[in-house]
Formats: sequence, structure tokens, C-alpha cells
Amino acid sequence: MTHSAPRPTRRRLDAALDGLAVTFRGMTAHPDENNCECHWGSAEELARLKVADRELDPDLLRRTWSAPDWSDHPSVLRRILPQFARSLVAGHTDRYRDSEDIGRSFARGRWQQWPVEQAAAVREFLDAWWADTLADPAPALSAHDLLALITEASGELGPWLAHWESQPGTTADRHLVAAAGHWEYELLGDDLPWHAWDNSQEMCAELTAWLLDHARPRLVAHGAPDELLHRIRLLGLTGDARWDDPHWPGHRY
Repeated sequence: MTHSAPRPTRRRLDAALDGLAVTFRGMTAHPDENNCECHWGSAEELARLKVADRELDPDLLRRTWSAPDWSDHPSVLRRILPQFARSLVAGHTDRYRDSEDIGRSFARGRWQQWPVEQAAAVREFLDAWWADTLADPAPALSAHDLLALITEASGELGPWLAHWESQPGTTADRHLVAAAGHWEYELLGDDLPWHAWDNSQEMCAELTAWLLDHARPRLVAHGAPDELLHRIRLLGLTGDARWDDPHWPGHRY
């Protein structure tokens, strides 16, 4: 049996995961790190975070990345990052609940302020994951869920949209149709389609403008349903012009 070669974007992602493993090898939580035994976990589990390169069971990994109250979250994130990233890429997450929280875990780590080599490894992972998702016909995490995650992780939306804009082709366009269908309800109510930690209104305006200026012509070319095209068109109208349009879908907010 012959096997097709991995996508170039998947090879890049695998290399980025390997880069995280090398860059963060030997990292541990701060020796004085603590957390509540009642709400987080046992002293024995906490001790595991202070031992380098030891795999955590999935439940402990989840409790660790999702805890908002570490005294030194950057050190905790560096400790778990190689395993955490591989778990994310493998799809071991609840896509309906976790994307924004995962992004905020990265943000709490303030990874952009880490030493240059460490920050570059994290950025390459996020870039490579996004590129491979847009090229994957059936990604473990949908493009719109991953966009929420990486936007929250990085604190910026524009570069991710710019990369999507630069990726022509059926697969990226199919993800765009799915994303537009997922987003239209919230955007027509002038809300961002995920719970942002900061700058929600600014990002809502940025995403709306991108859909109107770039995505809608691309959706037309891809043969998106007329109903979806009308809903995207309505984003360019305000007030009564939007609500009274014959193609207003009747959303209630």
C-alpha cells in the first residue's frame, strides 16, 4: 500500500511541534508554585509540574492549562507546552467550549515577552497550526474555532485574516463558507462571534470589514448559498436599512 506524502503545511507543523519540544525541554513550574487542593488538585499532582519532561495524564493537563490563578503562569505554561501543543493538534479538546479559554491560557503566559528563542517557537507553532488548518479538508479544530483561539492567544486578529486572504483554493474557501455561516448571527447583532478577553468591539468591526471587503467576493466565486451571501451583504447596512431589508433573516437578540 502506498501512502501520500504529508502536506507541506503538515510537515511545517510537525517541525514546529518538535521545535517546542527542544526549546522547552527541562522546563518546570516555579519551585514555590502552589494551588488549591480543593479546586485544582493534590500536592502529588502539583509536584509533577516541578519535574521536567514528565507526561501528565489528560485530566491533569487540562486542569493545569485552564487554571487561571497560578502565581507564575508563564513557568507553568512553559512546563506543559510541548505536550499541550501536541494534544491540541491531535484534537483532544472540546471545540464547543475550549477555544477561547485555550487562547487565554497562552495570553496569561505573556509568551511574547519570553526570551527571543522561546517566543519565536510559540509564534511558529501558532503560524504553522493555522496554515495547516486552512490546508486541511478535515482539521481536528475548525478554522473558525482556531481563529478564536489564536486571536486570543496573540491579542491580534489582522495577521490571521491576512494569511487566510493569501490562501486561495477550494479547501480554504470551504473553511471560509463554514466560518461565515458560523459567524453571521452574532455579527448581524454587532457582536464578535467569540468571547474576547479584550478589544471585542474593535475586532468585531475588523472581522466585519474583512468579510465585506475580501470574503464576500470570494464566497460568491466559490458558489456559496444565496442566503449566506445576503446575510454577509447585510453586514454593510446599519439600523433600519438592515432590519427592513427583504432578506433580513429574522434573528432576535
